[in-house]
Amino acid sequence: MASETETRSTGHKASVRAERAAEVAAQHAAAAEKQAARGKRGARERVLSLLDDGSFQELDPFVQGRATRFGMDRARPYGDGVVTGFGTIDGRKVAIFSQDFTVYGGSLGEAFAEKLVKLMDLAARYGVPVIGINDSAGARIQEGVEGLAGYGEVFFRNVQLSGVVPQISLIAGPCAGGAVYSPAMTDFVAMVQGIGQMFITGPDVIRTVTGEEVSHEALGGADAHMAQSGVAHLVATDEDDLNAQTRYLLSFLPSNNLEDPPWFAPDDDPERESPRLDAVVPEESTKPYDMHEVLAEIVDDGAFFEIQAGYAPNIICGFGRLDGHAVGVVANQPRHLAGTIDIAASEKAARFVRTCDAFNVPLLVFEDVPGFLPGIDQEHEGIIRRGSKLLFAFAEATVPRITVITRKAYGGAYVVMNSKHIGADFAVAWPTAEIAVMGPEAAVGLVFRRDLAAADDPVARRAELVAEYEDLFASPWQAAGRGYIDDVIEPRQTRPWLIRALALARSKRVSAPARKHGNIPL
Repeated sequence: MASETETRSTGHKASVRAERAAEVAAQHAAAAEKQAARGKRGARERVLSLLDDGSFQELDPFVQGRATRFGMDRARPYGDGVVTGFGTIDGRKVAIFSQDFTVYGGSLGEAFAEKLVKLMDLAARYGVPVIGINDSAGARIQEGVEGLAGYGEVFFRNVQLSGVVPQISLIAGPCAGGAVYSPAMTDFVAMVQGIGQMFITGPDVIRTVTGEEVSHEALGGADAHMAQSGVAHLVATDEDDLNAQTRYLLSFLPSNNLEDPPWFAPDDDPERESPRLDAVVPEESTKPYDMHEVLAEIVDDGAFFEIQAGYAPNIICGFGRLDGHAVGVVANQPRHLAGTIDIAASEKAARFVRTCDAFNVPLLVFEDVPGFLPGIDQEHEGIIRRGSKLLFAFAEATVPRITVITRKAYGGAYVVMNSKHIGADFAVAWPTAEIAVMGPEAAVGLVFRRDLAAADDPVARRAELVAEYEDLFASPWQAAGRGYIDDVIEPRQTRPWLIRALALARSKRVSAPARKHGNIPL
């Protein structure tokens, strides 16, 4: 039986704990009020609004900064500017942190970094995704090299976790300097329009160094990083939309690289045919069409979740489901640049292919590509090296890979877009497919140049040769005869064909040569 002294001691300790918990709660309430004035949520509010109700288990709420320089000994808030812990999203465990801009601008100091490192190490140990809500001015100036060392420790964990557990960065405030490098190394970056910003050096520094005038939003806002830099994978209209997109994104990903993505019982009939697809490709091969219409007819319930929709729109990347199973989709988009592959499209798609491969998401490719984009700028900016990234990514991927050729498949781009020659498991073509070294007009102009010059009626002779070339080469039948494609199918049959092929390919096993890693042409 406890003595009176022990009882008083226990009561005192409980009272101290309650007092400190009350101080932490008051601190969060004050922070939320300040953030609300800026049109943002508080750091802890953001965590609670994203996670399942009642699931958040916070870690290290009483940690305080250690620096005593520049007056920091007078203000040592609990948590040191970051909320960390674990919770669930749709019942699945996640590790989460949320930076608090009201504490030294959300800047990273020694204790702040230690909290992040601890969380990331636990996430690796438990095999759960890491979600970071970023709202930070960068390294804490008052702590000097400790902040820089802390960033190094965080960056190292980003790399160690890469391809092991999904890492998702939510940009919900201005992020500068070192605060943008960690998100850049994660798998997905989602930004909130109007409040999320990312830049290495802000407008003031740029003005001082180069004399250029630019606003924070124009320099590093969500629209700039979606349409121009390609840093942003998703853009949200507000924080509620950010949470919804994050939860949906996670539904396509496993918790770690040793698991398969979640399966959801489908409402859509796996044997459903789509007659509309029979007429989607125009008779004239130069006319564009929207590949989104093709994807909507094939994936479950027409639900396609596009990634980097505003960047390099000549190639489409995103997630869907077939018979309840997650798939990653890479598709040429004839409505933009005729579906050609340029530098931006190659890098965008290569990154997406490697992400899907890392997390066991099968790949579907829809091909309508006349080639790589020609041009002096493309050549001088490295289309040879940078374009080969997509080729490398597909050839390296070991997940099930299936290609559907809807129309054009010309030249080296045919090989690059997940052909059987670089390891695709299955490849099929629609009757409208044109598989050749180049288009009929260009081929005839090169091969029969002298013939055309000597012809009495060059126009009629060209038309005759083009028709002959189309019959011999610009069709799927020569490739089918060689076994380079597995079947020529009616477009309406694409969905059931893919579902049956994926059911077979999901048991795929690949033995790779012993090596440390490949050397992708970065």
